[in-house]
Amino acid sequence: MDLSFIAEFFKGIDYDWLLGKALRLALIVVVAFIVLRISKVLVNRLFRTLMERGKVDGEMKKRADTLSSLVNYIVLTAVVAVVVMMVLGQFGVNIGPVLAAAGIVGVAVGFGAQHLVSDVISGFFILIEDQIRVGDVVQIAGQGGIVERVTLRNTVLRDLSGNVHFVRNGQISTVTNMTKDYSYYLFNIGVAYRENTDDVITVVKEVDEDLRSDENFSKSILAPIEILGVDQFADSAVVIKARIKTKPIQQWNVGREFNRRMKIAFDQKGIEIPFPHVTLYMGQDKDGSAPPLHLAKNGNSEK
Repeated sequence: MDLSFIAEFFKGIDYDWLLGKALRLALIVVVAFIVLRISKVLVNRLFRTLMERGKVDGEMKKRADTLSSLVNYIVLTAVVAVVVMMVLGQFGVNIGPVLAAAGIVGVAVGFGAQHLVSDVISGFFILIEDQIRVGDVVQIAGQGGIVERVTLRNTVLRDLSGNVHFVRNGQISTVTNMTKDYSYYLFNIGVAYRENTDDVITVVKEVDEDLRSDENFSKSILAPIEILGVDQFADSAVVIKARIKTKPIQQWNVGREFNRRMKIAFDQKGIEIPFPHVTLYMGQDKDGSAPPLHLAKNGNSEK
């Protein structure tokens, strides 16, 4: 078998040119990697410095984490674009026409991908206006959960069941943030009609004082419970509305413990927490007498 053409092919290779190109390409990749590492360190240090100078709390940390991830993503995109152009230049490709063509393609894609443009613009304003941060609990586009990631294109939520929802930012018309700056846990406390509501409110305040004195919960509660008053007369209960102010995302933990202690206190004080009752009214004759009610027991009819 004649393999001379293979030898001729390798003889025609300019190894000096190939080695020079390889070294330049390797240098471009190494420099790009170093730039990405340095930019990541600088961005993280910048936001860490801002946190140290400003108010250091969970809210500031969530905002810093969200913005730093966005800045790192933008830097990565820019560096990759520059590397691609430099690599094309190394292979003799004229960058000017490529950029012009990319601009035309970008316009065409903009017309054809209006949803993508809408997502990016919406995501930009969501981040700039600090509507959503990583770690917030929000309801958006019919979905609710804790925010795991926010980008210019979409927002990633994980709900209580562990399901992950990817929501396009262009679909977000209303943001309900349940953990921004502080939170409230709202109570609708139902008691029997025979109970004295003032006494019930006193017991509720005692439970609140006891909970705020517990070191496991005192740091999560920002203010004493706020009694809003008797809110409604329900079918079988008088409803007292109250709320307690907590640190972000702590309202459910505090609220569950408060309900547990309130149930114990109501049992000790003999305060009835009502359940649905049924009252049978047999009616009255014109003379005021009522017809007899016959109950069947063991097959016999009793009055």
